[in-house]
Amino acid sequence: MDIFDLTIHELHDELMHRRISSVEAARAMLERIKAVEPQVGSFITVTPERALADAAAADLRIGAGDAGVLTGIPLAFKDIFLTEGIRTTCGSRILNNFIPPYSATCYEKLKEQGVVLLGKLNQDEFAMGSSNESSAFGVTRNPWDTTRIPGGSSGGSAAAVAARQATAALGTDTGGSIRQPASHCGCVGLKPTYGRVSRYGVIAYASSLDQVGPLTRDVTDCAIMLGAIAGHDPGDSTSVNVPVPNYRAALAGGVKGLRIGLPKEYFISGLDPDVQKSMDAAIETYRRLGAEFVDISLPHTDYAVATYYLIATAEASSNLARYDGVRFGHRTEAAPGLLDMYTRSRSEGFGAEVKRRIMLGTYALSSGYYDAYYVKAQKVRTLIMQDFTAAFEAVDVMLTPVAPTPAFKIGEKVNDPLQMYLSDIFTIPVNLAGTCAMSIPAGFSAHGLPVGLQLIGKPFGEESILQTAYAFEQATEWHLRKAVIL
Repeated sequence: MDIFDLTIHELHDELMHRRISSVEAARAMLERIKAVEPQVGSFITVTPERALADAAAADLRIGAGDAGVLTGIPLAFKDIFLTEGIRTTCGSRILNNFIPPYSATCYEKLKEQGVVLLGKLNQDEFAMGSSNESSAFGVTRNPWDTTRIPGGSSGGSAAAVAARQATAALGTDTGGSIRQPASHCGCVGLKPTYGRVSRYGVIAYASSLDQVGPLTRDVTDCAIMLGAIAGHDPGDSTSVNVPVPNYRAALAGGVKGLRIGLPKEYFISGLDPDVQKSMDAAIETYRRLGAEFVDISLPHTDYAVATYYLIATAEASSNLARYDGVRFGHRTEAAPGLLDMYTRSRSEGFGAEVKRRIMLGTYALSSGYYDAYYVKAQKVRTLIMQDFTAAFEAVDVMLTPVAPTPAFKIGEKVNDPLQMYLSDIFTIPVNLAGTCAMSIPAGFSAHGLPVGLQLIGKPFGEESILQTAYAFEQATEWHLRKAVIL
């Protein structure tokens, strides 16, 4: 098996037994990136010198007996995480040459554990998108079929893991931006409970919805990564001070007697037949493993997309006001006056989708419309949260599709924003409710495209969904299939 095919726990074992050095692993990954990057486009910035320096330091730690499970593991980060001294663009022209003076807490935590930084990954501009087509640095392609989207906004993260360009990656999830790309690229992606992982140093899109999470090859790696980044951070006022369990130790409990809810609003008539087939097969697998199924309802699901696109765009309008061409980021050439400089800098720096969302959000927050739109959306959000709270009184976890269809063709929905927004219909409610959910490989379409299964847990119930996911993974072989790129 090639080094780039190894999972975190497999590579850790190789490093500990000195069968591979961290420098060898980093070189293998950098060669892999070089070989497949022209076809996939996962990266915005590759950092070979930094990777080799990190790897050499990791080998010294391993030699001194000071290594953890992530020491020497080559990782890549969505380009939304601030990395001191390394360009961070958020997929936007407005931050084309931005070099941050400090790093995100998540990056610092992983750096302390000795990970190897391969580079920064492509994404939808300011994490606004479901297809990775709005990046100012080109489209990322799905490694399973390069004519198709990898999902968004963490499309580069999912594609890099699927194409074996990184052992694992970090992404962010505001309305499905980890789970939907994980589903489309056949990897594992977890959106933790809001407040479980620090957002300090993560460029904000919608602050009440954004959450950081891992994209990995299997569930064990997902548990390892979540354990490494979870925990209270005084630098993030929304970070919750609750103990971090040993997620890896929780995997092996099985699902016998587990009550799994099937929300009727998620199994709709418009579901793609291949997705429905995968869901039916997954339900049968869980039945065989001893789980019990309960039909439940989340009655306000139909309002989730509209609610999300009022709250998220309003928060985006506020968060993106700081990009004015004055303090950092792109500034237009030769503007005749201050107001003109603001206008031209933002017009030149932001792409069409970001402009659309800023305008929607500004309108929703404007005088005369604030109560009619933003306040009403917040009230509906409360109803959606109450739906989940009530449903979890009857079940332990929920099982749903991740997306209504497998990955669609590049360009297919780019001129129809509403159809694009509906791609996230099954993931958005989780962000509005603030709870945790993950996507795991659950099958393939007739065209050979991955299909993901979504498991939704109670707030701070990451242990239960990881355990449920692990039982399914051990009973199936979907996670073992590889995208054929070179």
